[in-house]
Amino acid sequence: MGEPVRVLVTGAAGQIAYSLLYSIAKGDVFGKDQALVLVLLDITPMMGVLEGVVMELQDCALPLLKEVIATDKEEVAFKDLDVAILVGSMPRKEGMERKDLLKANVKIFKSQGQALEKYAKKSVKVVVVGNPANTNCLTASKMAPSIPKENFSCLTRLDHNRAKSQIAIRLGLTSNDVKNVIIWGNHSSTQYPDVNHAKVNMQGKEVGVYEAVKDDSWLKGDFISTVQQRGAAVIKARKLSSAMSAAKAICDHVRDIWFGTPEGEFVSMGVISDGNSYGIPDDLLYSFPVVIKNKSWKFVEGLPINDFSREKMDLTAKELSEEKETAFEFLTIA
Repeated sequence: MGEPVRVLVTGAAGQIAYSLLYSIAKGDVFGKDQALVLVLLDITPMMGVLEGVVMELQDCALPLLKEVIATDKEEVAFKDLDVAILVGSMPRKEGMERKDLLKANVKIFKSQGQALEKYAKKSVKVVVVGNPANTNCLTASKMAPSIPKENFSCLTRLDHNRAKSQIAIRLGLTSNDVKNVIIWGNHSSTQYPDVNHAKVNMQGKEVGVYEAVKDDSWLKGDFISTVQQRGAAVIKARKLSSAMSAAKAICDHVRDIWFGTPEGEFVSMGVISDGNSYGIPDDLLYSFPVVIKNKSWKFVEGLPINDFSREKMDLTAKELSEEKETAFEFLTIA
């Protein structure tokens, strides 16, 4: 079993966490023989609900779970962490501008970034899920200057999984038969799901997606907007936001950080843009295709970018630059 891995989940009384915690605790993320300490953080009014979550985790009788700590205090939650999964954020309420959302979240992620700096291990891996995820992640990273920027990532794996699945459904395949889709940019409706470099396995042969689907107008139209708008479509249907699929994507994302990506495959992650070769400005938290080895990621380099893609990649970069600017104005006063 070795030393337990110490994992924090914030917003732990919420519905994403409810789907996530069981998967982590039963070994889906860090392996079937890795002992765990789960630290659950939420706001004070949610502590009663959180107690119920703790009871349920105990009642699952999971052999890997050494300890569960529920708290509303950052100095307890962030202590000696190996992994921090920051799910909790201020959700967008009706009639709320994106700017209002940024303002509310800058406060939260400023404080959590400072707590990471003060209490967590310097080797901690930080995954931001709470929206607007890219900018929240950048904010937290800025507040924790002694933790390498590369240790911070935000979740675009859900969008990546959505894109894979849409292609698989279209072709009557399983999502395992589809690889190397890319989500570029922001986890928002400006993100660009790109299948120019994606491959599908058809009868044992690897074929490019454009060649397999044989419907360019769908790939450049409905496919993109379906992936971009999928979160909103789920909310409209379920009256609640994606939880099961978000939790599964978080597991995929963290497991790949921990164990690396399969040979010949890359995944999408929001990471710091410094030094990328795709003309995206530095100092943005932008989703790129990456490969991961020994718990560190690298950009997938040298993919040719056509004019259609270029335009979409720049558009989402522009939105991220504006978000960053707004957030950092609030940072000085938060």
